[in-house]
Amino acid sequence: MKKWNQMSLVKQIIVGLIVSIILAVTIPEAAKPVVILGSLFVGALKAIAPVLVLFLVMSAIAQQKSGHQTNMKSIIFLYLLGTFLAGLIAVIVSFIFPVGLTLAKGAEELAAPGGVVEVLKTLLINVVDNPVKAIYNGNYIGILAWAIVLGVALKNASDTTKTMISNFSDAVSKVVTWVIKFAPFGIMGLVIESITTNGIESLLSYGKLLLVLIGCMIFVALVVNPIIVFAAILQYPYPLVFKCIRESAITAFFTRSSAANIPVNMRLCEKLGLDKDTYSVSIPLGATINMAGAAVTISVLTLAAVNTLGIQVDIPTAIILSVLSAVCACGASGVAGGSLLLIPLACSLFGIPADVAMKVVGVGFIIGVLQDSFETALNSSTDVLFTATAEFKKRRKEGKNIDIQKAS
Repeated sequence: MKKWNQMSLVKQIIVGLIVSIILAVTIPEAAKPVVILGSLFVGALKAIAPVLVLFLVMSAIAQQKSGHQTNMKSIIFLYLLGTFLAGLIAVIVSFIFPVGLTLAKGAEELAAPGGVVEVLKTLLINVVDNPVKAIYNGNYIGILAWAIVLGVALKNASDTTKTMISNFSDAVSKVVTWVIKFAPFGIMGLVIESITTNGIESLLSYGKLLLVLIGCMIFVALVVNPIIVFAAILQYPYPLVFKCIRESAITAFFTRSSAANIPVNMRLCEKLGLDKDTYSVSIPLGATINMAGAAVTISVLTLAAVNTLGIQVDIPTAIILSVLSAVCACGASGVAGGSLLLIPLACSLFGIPADVAMKVVGVGFIIGVLQDSFETALNSSTDVLFTATAEFKKRRKEGKNIDIQKAS
């Protein structure tokens, strides 16, 4: 036990991964009871994340000193830029490596949004959601809105009231650290469930599509994002990039939930020494609008449908698709089903009927065990990456020394 506690969380997760794969392959039936650990871990993270966001944001804004500047404008710009470039890369790769589909059924009964206006309307309605309902449903746009309003209202409160809110925030953060300690066991349960339930047979027929999807996401994570980071801080970006992948993307890959990964990202921001007033807002906001992985999914699957139907696409329409996929991706969290249910919206740009588009969504659900994992890993780890990038850029402009090697 002592040796286990001395290991880093990443090493513990790797051990859990190896053990879970061995168990799932050799004794799948006997290993099935371990699945409950995955459900408990994700359930605990999803339960604590809304409360954490509410108190962290409310406390940070209530205690913010006048004149203290945050980097939210820079962070939001990086979020939107990263999402657009991810969609653009997906469009370019889909032109170079065109993919066709064997259209599946099974998603026709789902209700997809009718247009971008409907997606944005859903997001705006979520902003004014009942605060208790927002916490219960994990509606982070609503939680953020109420936390900001309450934080501003509490700016003139007494010091004792502010201290009490701060203590609640610290207590919830402490609970989060306890939950994260169980990540290796939770991920064991998630991996065993994935292997024993889904297997890999159902994914083999969609191998080329998965290669394009996953290849785009890896390219964005290892090439596009580092270029953005380098342009901002003018330093070798990979120590920071790999730190975010190790400590954020891995857990997000297995939980497949940006909401569940918010506490993990908060903890990573703290380890990187970032401004709490900034990351307590930017991380939950990123879980809503920073959706590079979703932009890739929407673009690739839409163009796969276009290729399947033999529709010709010109360059201007492809660029419009990049913009549309970025806008849709930013609104994905406001739609049940996330990025997959926004594919019909993008398909409408090419006149593809809704019933055909929903069959494309069906393909998305078949490959979802991998597609959603990589998508969430890219989305969530980039939240920390761009938050850190904006702060390091600010420090560089102020003439402060930035030792990015410490991030590794």
